[in-house]
Amino acid sequence: MAKFAEMESSINTIAKGTTIKGDITAVGDFRLDGRLEGNITLNGKLVVGESGFIKGNIVCQNANIIGHVDGNTSVKELLSLNSTAVVKGDILINRLSIEPGATFSGTCRMLDEVRKENEMRANEQAAAAAAEAEAKK
Repeated sequence: MAKFAEMESSINTIAKGTTIKGDITAVGDFRLDGRLEGNITLNGKLVVGESGFIKGNIVCQNANIIGHVDGNTSVKELLSLNSTAVVKGDILINRLSIEPGATFSGTCRMLDEVRKENEMRANEQAAAAAAEAEAKK
């Protein structure tokens, strides 16, 4: 039982000077100080350190970007861009924190906004289907 709890709280780390080519899927938190050429999917927090670089898409619960990201980012809770962060790509987030000096190039959409748009589309489609069914009577 103690080993399982220890594994749950561990943080995966890719050190500076390490390059990984391929996708990463992990349970828990992850710190990247090296380079990743691929996508990363986590159910925890991602920290991209100052020397960290990701060329690929990110999906995670929370993220703190200090280094570079070239790809789309989807964060279910909080995305923090530190002053040294450079992010190129679209972001989909619930909450966003950007320090002065951070660079962001792309579009930003809030999850709540996307949810409302999807609900609106669904309502429009339901109304159209009802009108079509009524016209066939």
